[in-house]
Amino acid sequence: MNPEHILDIGFAFRKSKALLSAVELGVFATLADGPQSAEALTRRLGLQGRGARDFFDVLVALKLLDRDESNRYANAPDCATYLDPRQQTYIGGLLEYLNARMYRSWESLTPALRQGTAQCGPSVAGGFTGFFADEAALKIFLKGMTGGSRLAARALAQNFPWEAYRTVIDIGTAQGCVPVEIAEAHGHLSGGGFDLPQLQPAFTSYVRERGLDSRLAFYPGNFFEDPLPAANVLIMGRVLHDWGVPARKLLLSKAHEALPAGGALIVHETFIDDARRSRAHSLLASLNMLIQTDDGSEFTARECMMWMREAGFGKPRVVPLAGGHAAVIATKLRGRTSVRPSSTTRGPAEPIACSRA
Repeated sequence: MNPEHILDIGFAFRKSKALLSAVELGVFATLADGPQSAEALTRRLGLQGRGARDFFDVLVALKLLDRDESNRYANAPDCATYLDPRQQTYIGGLLEYLNARMYRSWESLTPALRQGTAQCGPSVAGGFTGFFADEAALKIFLKGMTGGSRLAARALAQNFPWEAYRTVIDIGTAQGCVPVEIAEAHGHLSGGGFDLPQLQPAFTSYVRERGLDSRLAFYPGNFFEDPLPAANVLIMGRVLHDWGVPARKLLLSKAHEALPAGGALIVHETFIDDARRSRAHSLLASLNMLIQTDDGSEFTARECMMWMREAGFGKPRVVPLAGGHAAVIATKLRGRTSVRPSSTTRGPAEPIACSRA
């Protein structure tokens, strides 16, 4: 018997915080300009000398930075790809979000388990109206949703037969990362994203920056109150996990109504593995839904396929993506109409429409 794995988990927060602080301080962004000595890097980051070299060296020990024979620091190859804000592969927005919001919220895990209720986040704040009014918090949130969606979106762009379809709408789109990544990879596609009206400026700006405003449009609405926009393909990425089962079934039914016969629905999530329930990342993500939502949780791909069949979809299949995500993809069968859940399953008037955390 060896207690090392116990101690490693117990101290894991220190490794996490070192990475999150490095992103917050701009370490990777600064080193994107080239290797730096400890003194130069300390000066450029505006740090005090005490602790700075230990901080840089622990990032080397964690394989986030490289250090050459002249004791100059540089980004490790994967960090140069994914943590340089100037790269379109940047996922640091997710880490900024984890640092600013989720890291602190996990202090509430114990009371959440004891009480079975949300402890923080929009659910406690009374919805997204007040949350969206805080521009700084909204900016961090949107960057987090984009960073958290990028890897899955890129994998989805490569692992679905897009040549057979012409239009795609991302439901709960936030800034629009998912339709942007797909549209960039497939020039024949058009469509856009659906989300609460307050997110239109962020979506419009992001899409324009990527040069896709002629092909991707924003569709404002509340997905519990309004019809979903029509397209050949609808995507619900990290949306269903915010809600309980009745609301999930309602949203799937509404997607079925919006799609044409032969159209496809893509649901991508951090699915819990069916058999052994041993995928720690998915189970921890489910606990995050406990902390931050009233009824949300992660679920299995098998459960998702069952709900999709109940809504009228056929041929569901699981497609592995990236970043701990997978997609369940199903087709609207010809000649089938959806069975709409009763009105008692309606969600609240103000949905967490774009939470992809």
